[in-house]
Amino acid sequence: MRLFTTVAALRCYLGLHRPEQHLGQEVGFVPTMGALHQGHLSLIHRARQENEIVIVSIFVNPLQFGPTEDFQKYPRTLEQDQQLCEAAGVDVLFAPTVEEIGVTERESARTRDSAQNSPSDFLTEVIPPASMTSVMCGRSRIGHFQGVTTIVTKLLNLVQPNRAYFGHKDAQQVAIIKRLVADLNLPVEIVPCPIVRETSGLAMSSRNKYLTSEDKEQATVLYRSLQKAEKAFIAGERTGTVMMASVKAELAKVPSVQLEYVELVDPNTLMPLDKVEEVGLLAVAARLGSTRLIDNIVLRDRQPIVAIDGPAGAGKSTVASLVAQALGLLYLDTGAMYRAVTWLVLQAGIPINDEPAVAELVANSEISFAGLATSDWQASTETNASQSSMPNAQILINGQDVTGFIRSMEVTANVSAISAQSAVRQLLVKQQQNFGKKGGLVAEGRDIGTQVFPDAELKIFLTASVQERARRRHQDIEQQGENIISLQELEHDISERDRKDTNRAVSPLRKAADAIEIQTDGLSIAEVVERIVRCYYNQVQASV
Repeated sequence: MRLFTTVAALRCYLGLHRPEQHLGQEVGFVPTMGALHQGHLSLIHRARQENEIVIVSIFVNPLQFGPTEDFQKYPRTLEQDQQLCEAAGVDVLFAPTVEEIGVTERESARTRDSAQNSPSDFLTEVIPPASMTSVMCGRSRIGHFQGVTTIVTKLLNLVQPNRAYFGHKDAQQVAIIKRLVADLNLPVEIVPCPIVRETSGLAMSSRNKYLTSEDKEQATVLYRSLQKAEKAFIAGERTGTVMMASVKAELAKVPSVQLEYVELVDPNTLMPLDKVEEVGLLAVAARLGSTRLIDNIVLRDRQPIVAIDGPAGAGKSTVASLVAQALGLLYLDTGAMYRAVTWLVLQAGIPINDEPAVAELVANSEISFAGLATSDWQASTETNASQSSMPNAQILINGQDVTGFIRSMEVTANVSAISAQSAVRQLLVKQQQNFGKKGGLVAEGRDIGTQVFPDAELKIFLTASVQERARRRHQDIEQQGENIISLQELEHDISERDRKDTNRAVSPLRKAADAIEIQTDGLSIAEVVERIVRCYYNQVQASV
């Protein structure tokens, strides 16, 4: 692992002056303020799993501390943090000084001296929407999120990662940074990661180091109060005032914990909610002595989503359709969506590698299943939830039924190249996520559990050996009466597609960290379906 404290050294390493050094290697970035704990390490492990290069930054950002906050005493443990990063497989630890990152001591002091003043006279400031900073932590931490977004923008510009990882404990921060990236069209994927908790349920935080053993025991009331509200939600309660009152009542049982706020907001826009229609973020902040603690849970009013990922030829489409039937859920064939747009590109005579032309064509296309438009899907989820599958298995693009064309050898040979294109994936992922707002579906593909539905209630990674997948494909070709291709050629083609899918720059094939892997060699389709259905009832239904 390399430790850099200067921008020049970091840029040299990344090859910004000599890009051929790291051409094609994806960079995962974990920005931190140090004092690393298991929560940070979970972000690092996720980044390590999904990227060739992992960079962690440690910078105690003075711009995000108010005049009465703990900037001076905030824990600084660089030597210990360095050891943890090295053990976790980090490639670069970037630990710049305040001056090196471009924030002078004069700016830092100005920010700490007055919560009403900003460093804008000295530093170009990134200011998030007032609607996102006037709620939750923004009510009391004036200027905090301006300080966060300013430094995060600088770090993203310096590191230029493919992905940046943030913990969902700071849910308001995550929402604001996602908005920042979208508004400024920054070419980085923001990856929110689940809260990591101590065995007591206390959310892990660097500030937990301030707490005594007795304090930690008392602080568990935060999560306990959220769980009480969640229990009421599961029982059918949807009203914000009722759930927030439940949180306050539980917190009141521990007088030493002084409530700062409890709020119910939309997790993406942070707009306050009167009740949960689809999804809500229930967040709480409190003080225990001089230590400020935050926690949250996400409440989703939807039926479960089952996400099935895996390599080409693993039988995902067949299995997903049968699982949907067995569970009474709808089947969203995302692979067919990519095949449909691939067919459209081929029919239009557009070269596969002409990404702007492909993006233009796909952006002006509409995909539906059996005449079921995207806008009608949510109503269908409610009315057809008891049916065994989608009304039909047909897929239409621009109103044309292409079900019989998308499994051709030509489409199969080109779909991986089309699906690897960033613009295509962004357009189709947005459609898929719209389909999934009400849940109640089974979806399959290469990145369903990692990208499309990272909050799916059940994630399955379905796989099989190259030899087994080639054998199955060979059998399918024979049954279709197409020209016979040898098993050896099929094995080569499948191996090559695996390589491309795993190493593509956009949404590569990855097993989600919380996915259940099922190796299907030697298993019948019925046995695979039965295993997934059993996982569903053991993991999803048991939690309801």
